[in-house]
Amino acid sequence: MKALTNSSFNFKGQKSVYNGKVRDVYHLENDVLVMVASDRISAFDHVLPKGIPFKGQVLNQVAALFLEATSDIVPNWLIATPDPNVAVGKACDPIRVEMVIRGYLAGHAAREYKAGKRTLCGVTMPEGMKENDKFPHPIITPATKADEGHDEDISREAIIANKIVPIDNL
Repeated sequence: MKALTNSSFNFKGQKSVYNGKVRDVYHLENDVLVMVASDRISAFDHVLPKGIPFKGQVLNQVAALFLEATSDIVPNWLIATPDPNVAVGKACDPIRVEMVIRGYLAGHAAREYKAGKRTLCGVTMPEGMKENDKFPHPIITPATKADEGHDEDISREAIIANKIVPIDNL
């Protein structure tokens, strides 16, 4: 199986294209976006040389499932998914924050904990934990989304103070 690691479309009315770490985003006339979820793998802010077949389809279809499931309570950008790897939607101003819900002390949280930190993104983590221990309850650890380089941890309070998201929307 061959992985989809790049796209090179030239759509009618295309104004620009942005090639991200995983997605290629085509901006068309009338503020329409065509987003192609590739099989590229991004790890530690680098795109790895080989992709994983069908990864983009899974990523795109999971996103579409939840966008469609919540569209009656939260407006979103999605118009259609004409292909398993493709989403078409309305251009909008993104909120450059990623929310990671953590149930276990793993990954970035475990590295921070091992370094002696007990607060992550404004959330206090209990003392005495070991890597992969379950948190008493899931924690939310936001990060700002960087166009290049590392995403940066940020607290709820900093999101509000920096007016990334108005308090009315939280």
